[in-house]
Parts: sequence; C-alpha cells; structure tokens
Amino acid sequence: MSANSIANKAFEQGKGIVRLAPNWVPRSFCVPGRRIKLHPDDYYALGGERGGLDERWFSSTTPADNGPLTAPNEGLSFIVFEDNGKVEKVLLKAAIDELKGELIGDRLWNEHQSWPMYSKFFDNKGALPHHIHHRDKHAKLTGQLGKPEAYYFPPQANNYGGDFPYTFFGLQPGTTKEQVRQCLADFEKGDNKITNLSMAYRLEVGTGWDVPPGVLHAPGSLCTYEPQKASDVFAMYESVPHHQVVPKELLWKDTPKDKIGNVDHLLEIIDWDLNVDPDFAKNRFMRPKPVQPVKQMQTEGYIENWVCYKSRAFSAKELTVLPGKTVTIRDSAAYGFIMMQGHGTMGEWDIETPALIRYGQLTHDEYFVSEAAAKAGVTITNPSKTDPIVMLKHFGPDNPDLNV
Repeated sequence: MSANSIANKAFEQGKGIVRLAPNWVPRSFCVPGRRIKLHPDDYYALGGERGGLDERWFSSTTPADNGPLTAPNEGLSFIVFEDNGKVEKVLLKAAIDELKGELIGDRLWNEHQSWPMYSKFFDNKGALPHHIHHRDKHAKLTGQLGKPEAYYFPPQANNYGGDFPYTFFGLQPGTTKEQVRQCLADFEKGDNKITNLSMAYRLEVGTGWDVPPGVLHAPGSLCTYEPQKASDVFAMYESVPHHQVVPKELLWKDTPKDKIGNVDHLLEIIDWDLNVDPDFAKNRFMRPKPVQPVKQMQTEGYIENWVCYKSRAFSAKELTVLPGKTVTIRDSAAYGFIMMQGHGTMGEWDIETPALIRYGQLTHDEYFVSEAAAKAGVTITNPSKTDPIVMLKHFGPDNPDLNV
C-alpha cells in the first residue's frame, strides 16, 4: 500500500486528526532520568553502545543526528493507521509531502514545504554540557538550519529533579571573548571550566525558558518539554561536565571541514550580545500566560496557557480540560500534542495517558491535528469526575493566535 493511501486513510479515519507512534531517541552522552514512562527494563533497549533512551520526540519530521550508529528513521515520527486489527504506519514526513496544506495548512506548506518544528521530552539524570546551537548563517555551512528552542518543565513529569536541576545560560556580563577563546583552546587539556564564565539559574517546575540560537546553555536535570526548530545542529563547548569527558568530535560537530581546529570559528557562532545580556533572565524566562481570561475559561470547562511564546519559530500551549466537562477548542494553526494527564475523547479518538510504555508499544497519547480540524474546533470530553485532562500542544512558526 502506498504512503499516499495510508496517509489519506489515516487522515480520513481521524477526520483531520492523525495518531502518532511513540518516537524514542537515544543519546550516547546521556544517562536517562527515567521520567518519560518507559518500562524500567527498556531505557537501554538499543544496547549500551547507543546510550540510554532519554528523549521522546513529538511530531518530528527531523532525523536525529547521532553519529555513524544512527538507525534509519531515528527521530522521525510515524502516523499509525489501524483498521480491523491490522496496523500500518507511514512517516509523518511522507504524509505531509503527500497531503501538503491539507495537513499542515497552506500557509506553512507554501512557505516551508515541510513541518518546520518538532518537540521532545528531554529526560536526563544530570545536566548537559555547556553547548550551543548554530544560527542559520553558521548552520548553512554544513547544509543545516539554525536552531532556536524553548523549555517548559511539566509538573506531571517532574516528581523529582534529577542530579542538577539548574541550568547555566549565557555568559556573565563583562566576560571577554579572549576568556572564552582560552576555554575553547583548552578543550583537550581536561576541564576547560567554561561554566566559570556563565551563571546557573535554579529551574522551577511549571515555568520555562526561551533559548535563541547562538546562546550557550547547559540544560539542567528537570524533565523538559522542548519545542524547537526542525534541526539537530549543535556543538559542545564544555569538555568535562559533572566528571564526564566530552569527546572532541562533539566540539567540532557541525563545523565545515576547512574550519575544524579553528577556534575563532567557534567564537563566531556565539551571539555575543544575547549571551552577556544583563537582563538575560527577564528577557528569556517564561511563566505561563492565560490564552483567555481565567474565569471565563473555567466557566467554559477548561484552562489554557501559553507556555512557550517568545520565539517566532514555534509556540506551545498547555491545555487543561476540567473533570466532567466537554469543551470545543479552536486554534488557527496545525499542531501536535502529547497527553500529560487524564483520559477521554477528542473528536474520533480515545485519548489517554499511559502510566508505563514498553519500547515499541503503541499508545493513544500523541496526535497531530490538521489546520482545518484545528480551525473547525476539536471537541474534547473528560469523563472523569476527579482527574483533569492535561495536554501540551506544539505549533509551527508565526502562530496567528500568538498575541503575548
């Protein structure tokens, strides 16, 4: 059966809402935080050499870049079509290529010819090394896109904070380029101590941060919901975080061959003004912002907040449907979503939040909503007398509804 027919059947089955399969991604340099509902036996399901499964990617048409051992389709989301007990799958990317604006909306298709973002859970026991995502002009040198990203720390996934729930962001005001240059030059001499030049911020559950490309950051150990541009470009600038040695290959990852060894090129990737901004926290920290007046929403049976709203490249909302309520929610753009709490129905679909997932198991907790379905309004029913439905919704660039 062709991708086109599977995509069409799935689209019609869900009346514009398609079901997605869980999409687990390993990272060889990470230790899983074990908060993303994988069965305890499955966090190393791909073997020790591949590393732990500490990420789950959502609505992704972006392949993971995990080096020479990367599996085919790693990082790519699949649509699930199930009929009379028979399960078939098609890549979300292939479905978008076939259905175009019918799935993601003409505005995004005409501008990007793709779904230009994805989101993920990042679930690491410790903090990551201080690293950077390139801006477009530097990413382009290796045929990639720059990567802005943002963080939200969902309460449902953070019953404990991990080993280091603090994130280093940027550089202290007054830091000189020569100081950073020396750290980069010392990368292979042991701990290059680049975080001595940075500042750590204590992470607060239920809040988030905006991270433009070119900003150094060492994400802390809270489980993080992370919308981002459709790219996996990065370079590690810290050599020994938390007693773990970072291979030099990760310092020069996504560097053109003719610039490998050129420390000045690494310096150029840094957006200096953003990194030494004395108002960094004021400009980059995000508390949730209500989409409508809270009392009005509560009367209608729901509460919806913007949780990521400072980037034009993507946005995200947290939707809560109160116990026993049926609501119809309208959005002006296509979006993917992941269930965080509760169960019920959404349009044609059962939606539920599993407590435990085996590697390879299908679920009913992740979907993609077409622009037409979003505009028409999706009806969500929460049959529970006590448990709210909570979902996180990730949108593409220039969301017409974003007004905060």
